[in-house]
Amino acid sequence: MLIDSLRAALEQDAVDTVVLVDNGNAAETRRAIDALAAADNRLRVIRGHGNVGFARGCNIGVKAGTGSHILLLNPDCVLRPGVVSRGLQVLANHADASALTVRIENTDGTEQRGGRRNLMTPWTCLVEQFRLDRLMPNHPHFQRLNLNETEPLTEITPVECISGAFMLMPRAVYDRVGGMDEDYFLHVEDVDLCFRIQETGGSILFVPDVSVTHVKGTSRVFPLVVEWHKSVSVSKYFNKHFRPQYPDLALRLISLTIFLRLAVRAVPLTFSWLAERFGAAPAPTKR
Repeated sequence: MLIDSLRAALEQDAVDTVVLVDNGNAAETRRAIDALAAADNRLRVIRGHGNVGFARGCNIGVKAGTGSHILLLNPDCVLRPGVVSRGLQVLANHADASALTVRIENTDGTEQRGGRRNLMTPWTCLVEQFRLDRLMPNHPHFQRLNLNETEPLTEITPVECISGAFMLMPRAVYDRVGGMDEDYFLHVEDVDLCFRIQETGGSILFVPDVSVTHVKGTSRVFPLVVEWHKSVSVSKYFNKHFRPQYPDLALRLISLTIFLRLAVRAVPLTFSWLAERFGAAPAPTKR
């Protein structure tokens, strides 16, 4: 999937340089990457730092690049033709915009969860988890976190938060907010970046007329490890940004709830992973 992503990026008319921060690919994948880099000198590969996580990897890549704009792209995200040109055009026409994303799709063409969303707060997470929006669907305080199941957008629209799978922005914006927070190893670093963009008065756009395919699920890492990092990151995010509004006791209870949820999910996640590896019928997982 990584090679497909790199090829699609190199085929974009508006792309001058592609920087791949290799956090530890297999030998066969490294050979394919090197062959691609040998054939196209716009591909720069950075290795030798080990698996430093997504946030630090982004910062390393941005520092190595030289362009006026940067695109943060997941390695399992495949660009459609003309996506980057369209994104740059939108930024040029919306001088007040700090960043944007496009329609991020699953392999079946449906809009992917997390591509556009409201900003994550303890309350919006509660509404999302228990679908409290169904109680008062039109109330502004009962809006869902994820917006992929809402009415599809047909025009360029401001949104509060986007996914790190595809984030296009001027380099000046990235530098102004301090880049990705490297305290996050995996997950939530994109939400944190959006929070800081909003905090500095910036705006984020969703562009629905172009799209990318985000495959997801290509990692061979044990899913419980991924969920552990996600839980740690969510807890860090709440403690970082909501300490003034929420008392310490409330934040501790929120963190406890996050890890209790992880503990409940541990068994079905493990059985599902084992079933996938050994060919048995997968056990259901809870979200």
